[in-house]
Amino acid sequence: MSQFYNFTAKDLQANDVFMEQYKGKVVLIVNTASECGLTPQFEGLEAFYKNYRDQGLEILGFPCNQFGKQEPGDENRLLKAVW
Repeated sequence: MSQFYNFTAKDLQANDVFMEQYKGKVVLIVNTASECGLTPQFEGLEAFYKNYRDQGLEILGFPCNQFGKQEPGDENRLLKAVW
């Protein structure tokens, strides 16, 4: 099985993000759909992050348009939706 730290993802500018840079931190990965009826949960997620970021929390959001097409658009639109 592959380890999390061996993975690489692309950011919104298509740059490589190496998960290795998060060693020693607590990483929460969330699948986002900003047009979903559940987006009020983003407020709680942001509050959670602000509360614990100084203790090493990182939240990585991965936009997904697979479920009901609730995350359409391009990186310019997504940048406005991500805190």
